[in-house]
Amino acid sequence: MAEEAESTVTERHGGESLIEKITEKIHGHDSSSSSSDSESDSEKTVASSIKEKVFRLFGREKPVHSVLGGGKAADVLLWRNKKVSAGALGGATAVWIFFELLEYHLLTLVCHILILLLALLFLWSNAHTFIHKSPPRIPVVHLPEEPFLEVASALRIEINRGFAALRNIGSGKDLKTFLFVIAGLWILSIVGNWCNFLTLFYITFVLLHTVPVVYAKYEDKIDPLAEKAFIEFKKQYAVFDEKVLSKVLSKLPKGLLKGKLA
Repeated sequence: MAEEAESTVTERHGGESLIEKITEKIHGHDSSSSSSDSESDSEKTVASSIKEKVFRLFGREKPVHSVLGGGKAADVLLWRNKKVSAGALGGATAVWIFFELLEYHLLTLVCHILILLLALLFLWSNAHTFIHKSPPRIPVVHLPEEPFLEVASALRIEINRGFAALRNIGSGKDLKTFLFVIAGLWILSIVGNWCNFLTLFYITFVLLHTVPVVYAKYEDKIDPLAEKAFIEFKKQYAVFDEKVLSKVLSKLPKGLLKGKLA
């Protein structure tokens, strides 16, 4: 009897120890899974923080589509609607060919188009009895007033902003901005000697339809190169500011240096 009691006690202790081992393993697995989850969460936060610190061209924080306005114009520039984008680029190319290569003038082109349209409408209106077709329905064109007023109002606001900026630059409060604007206008005048306004407008139009979509597609490769170029530009500007610009500013009267940036 004593041996049977001892065996039952040992069996109970063995079963309890086995249960304790199983529960310990379960708790250990739970703790390891929770630790792995916490590690994965920490890795995600680190990765997100690293992504946030990635250099973006012009310091942008939004996608390229949002930077361009996020509307139909952005869709056209990023070729979201390929037919509309190709039509706009093709129309601009046709206009450039007409006026630049064929040496058409705007007034001549408008007059020739009107002559052709009026001749077709006149012939169709008088020949419908011979060809047994109904006469053409010429639509009544009426331009609304509101879009023109909105465009004029927006243009007026932008012109006033431009005048205000010119006034601030010419007031002598910020000499560096004044020098940068003068250098930019001088470069633009040189570019204007190379090509006329229509060619410059066409080049700008083509760049707007190619550069944003290429950048949106390869921004992960372009941004590191832009960061290196920006760092190098800051170094060169610091050298220029120390050796050239500071000497020029030191020779000017003190009244002009009130708005000098640090």
